[in-house]
Amino acid sequence: MAEPKGDVTDDLFLGGRLRLLQPKRGHRAGHDAILLAAATAARGGDRVVDFGAGVGAAGLAVATRVPGINLVLVEINEALAALAQANADANQLQAQVIVQDVTAKAAVLAAESLGADSVDVVLMNPPFNDAARHRASPDAGRQVAHMATPETLQEWVHTARRVLKPGGTLTAIWRADGLAGVIEALDRGFGSLEIQPVHPAAEAGAIRILVKAVKGGRAPLVLHRGLVLRSETGADAGVQAILDGREVLPLAKPSKGP
Repeated sequence: MAEPKGDVTDDLFLGGRLRLLQPKRGHRAGHDAILLAAATAARGGDRVVDFGAGVGAAGLAVATRVPGINLVLVEINEALAALAQANADANQLQAQVIVQDVTAKAAVLAAESLGADSVDVVLMNPPFNDAARHRASPDAGRQVAHMATPETLQEWVHTARRVLKPGGTLTAIWRADGLAGVIEALDRGFGSLEIQPVHPAAEAGAIRILVKAVKGGRAPLVLHRGLVLRSETGADAGVQAILDGREVLPLAKPSKGP
């Protein structure tokens, strides 16, 4: 894997406990990655795979919170994957970094140690901006990271379904207006859905949804109370505790029932 090149910034996450190198321009980690990590249920010994890992923010945040996981970071961009490996090493976190397309054929992923029924937890932040409604960024990296095709979600969920063990969990973040598409994508092979909307402010509509699903799950859908990032007086203390890694979201807690 190539060494990290180009202009990068050195940024602190989780209240300073996680340090990440990332490009000054292009796709950069932010609240979405940390919220995804805070919604991911994992235990020591679990094989946890971060699809579309970028510089490793979400997966490494989970590893910071949950010691002893077997973390795999999958990223199609070689430069970002190199930064992800550097970040894992700098934070003294064990991680296998795979430079690969999440939508690659089953045999290709199996050759990279991602065979069928081999993973306990998948977390993912797929490209989710609708190309028909959003102007693509002139930066090629941002285009790949943010612009979705009509098949993106279905393809990423299909790969997650294939690699997860029965009873394994998938956690994802997606745009709120795409909720119907998320439920449709998860209809085959997944159940026990839990959904939490994310609102930028108390009076604003949701802009993101966090979703947890269990492979083969059969429990009824649970809709959690929305997470409001900013109150009228500023950042909420509870939200800050989540962003600092001191608290987790309801989706990260054990599911009730099969």
